[in-house]
Amino acid sequence: QVQLVESGGGLVQTGASVRLSCAASGFHFDKYAMGWFRQAPGKEREFIAAINWNGDSTKYADSVKDRFTISRDNAGETVYLQMNSLKPEDTSVYYCAADRHVYRLMAPTRDQDFNSWGQGTQVTVSP
Repeated sequence: QVQLVESGGGLVQTGASVRLSCAASGFHFDKYAMGWFRQAPGKEREFIAAINWNGDSTKYADSVKDRFTISRDNAGETVYLQMNSLKPEDTSVYYCAADRHVYRLMAPTRDQDFNSWGQGTQVTVSP
């Protein structure tokens, strides 16, 4: 069965960098786009970044563009989110997700494009 396990979260100070990892198993990872979303208390889940199946296409939310970078290692079945210049407003639970379709050319950005989700990892940025 599909498993997505996030790691790398924690408590950091404003301006710090953190790299999140999402280890995938139970499906053909190299055929599917992957995405990162986040959800803060009392807020809706929001799209952060996505990468298509071979890494040729990436998409970012405006709020993280130029600060966050998504990448993937198909051989290692892992997707990463490098987060730089963190701000208190980046505090959230971060989730990785797998696309519901194979070989999508463009990285998907909608919540409904993804059908498998990890359990999330907390990132807290102190002022």
